[in-house]
Amino acid sequence: MKRLFFLAALPIFLVSHSYLAAQQPLIDSTQMPNAVHFLPAPPAEGSAAFQYDQSQYRWGLEQREDSARCSIAVNDAVWSVDNICQIYSGVLGMEISKENTPAIYRMLTVSLVTTDQVSKLPKNRYMRTRPYVFYNQPTIYPSDEGWLRNNGSYPSGHTILGWSAALLLTEIAPNRADTILARGYMYGQSRVIAGFHWQSDVDAGRLCASAAVARLHADKRFLKLMKKARKEYLRLTK
Repeated sequence: MKRLFFLAALPIFLVSHSYLAAQQPLIDSTQMPNAVHFLPAPPAEGSAAFQYDQSQYRWGLEQREDSARCSIAVNDAVWSVDNICQIYSGVLGMEISKENTPAIYRMLTVSLVTTDQVSKLPKNRYMRTRPYVFYNQPTIYPSDEGWLRNNGSYPSGHTILGWSAALLLTEIAPNRADTILARGYMYGQSRVIAGFHWQSDVDAGRLCASAAVARLHADKRFLKLMKKARKEYLRLTK
């Protein structure tokens, strides 16, 4: 775990969420799985599931006391494709960038803007209140508090981004699957630590990401991009 902490602390190159938004998705949102149809509704206040969410929120507050883990959660809060690439560069064993790994970078960019769409319908349907708003407490990344206040908490969009990337990179480098998936799991838990999401938001985000990545595999353009990305990885790791 300490190795993952070190890798996550690598410097990041900040590119705003608008970069992803500017890319053309491989599959239109209407052709993506409708998460409203397969996700349960978020836990109701007072339910056992919501009590678990509250317990996990307290766990997140405790994790903030670990300066190394808190630093990772702050870094993970930055929404950008280049930050995702930087986070996973260490666990993949190479720098993921437009210049160094153009095929992998291209595959990730268009795939992530495609999987990102799966959160829209359930977020709009449930408009769940985020934990930092519910408790009226600060997060560890205050610059996002304003615009996320009126953005639905369920499911977690960050988790969809991070878990989608982990699944895609595992397909490229199955020999590093355990480490990649461990980092992807950590990325989702960072949202609980940061105070932006309930645990059930994060769990739902992983399910949405898995469904969206599965849908990608029915698209011929994606399969071509993935094939090129695999070839590039194998060539660079010989």
